[in-house]
Amino acid sequence: MSEPEGIQWGIIGCGDVTETKSGPAFSLVDNSRLVAVMRRDGEKAADYAHRHNVPHWFDNAQALIEHPEVNAVYIATPPGSHMDYALAVCAAGKPAYVEKPMARSYRECIRMNDAFDHANIPLFVAYYRRGFARFNMIKQLIADGALGELTGISYRHSSAVSQTTDLADLPWRLDPPQSGGGVFVDIGCHALDLLDHVFGPLGNVRGTCASSGLIPGVEDQTAMVFETELGVLGTGSWNFAGYIDEDILEVHGAAGRISTSIMSESPIDIVSETLTDRLTIPNPKHVQGPLIESVVSELLGIGICPSTGASAARTSKIIDTVLWDFYGGRDDEFWMRPRLK
Repeated sequence: MSEPEGIQWGIIGCGDVTETKSGPAFSLVDNSRLVAVMRRDGEKAADYAHRHNVPHWFDNAQALIEHPEVNAVYIATPPGSHMDYALAVCAAGKPAYVEKPMARSYRECIRMNDAFDHANIPLFVAYYRRGFARFNMIKQLIADGALGELTGISYRHSSAVSQTTDLADLPWRLDPPQSGGGVFVDIGCHALDLLDHVFGPLGNVRGTCASSGLIPGVEDQTAMVFETELGVLGTGSWNFAGYIDEDILEVHGAAGRISTSIMSESPIDIVSETLTDRLTIPNPKHVQGPLIESVVSELLGIGICPSTGASAARTSKIIDTVLWDFYGGRDDEFWMRPRLK
């Protein structure tokens, strides 16, 4: 797309994630402007539009999609509605930028990618850590051989989750019809996508998960092993029923090691034959800004976005692989099955 007015965005679902993380960035990037927002609660949509100087607001998604001033759409709703909204945007002939995770399952991702590919319309996904300077520096260090030949990758995440037995009062992140699973789907996907970004598509994935029972019917403990394209072995574990918060990524090589976090801004520790350093690289104020800039550049034909429907679907495929047995399969409407107790 290269219309004289640049990329004019509409947001479906102008909730909390759009307040600082993403929404303002659409108007701060060159040749980009936020022109319309939508929430089912019209008063909240109007309030958002007023506070962010957005000219149009709607309480109906189709009205926003069809608005003539909107030529690209950001879908910022829970994953349970991503596919339907994305297919509607595609039918209108407009590009879509979809929040992560891309959808509830790999099957839904495939339907989305098939539709956009058939229509020859771009589809992007908001795995915004691909745009962070800290992770792209790590990727370059590894590519430049700072660690020598890679010999192992490990990631460990632990955090606490409040116990509840009230299934009617769960946040959407713990409600499979809306989220596609437990917190692993919403939080773990960031790490999986970043591993894909730094090391390339992961293969030979095996994993399992379990529930402590703190949140009925969803996983809160997950473990997996994988292999990179170059044959480097890796492990990942997530415990959302823990006591101490941890978030540790370690990349080992024959000549050094890099350790940092994925979900926070902790320093990057580098120890190698030629370098020992601790680097602090802050994240941008609007964390999706660099990725949104790359989306706009690709839509204008002057750049490439590193987070597409194709790359995001790979992450959803891994999630399905790891959670498959727990949900009794994930290539159907698994969220309709009775909850495990």
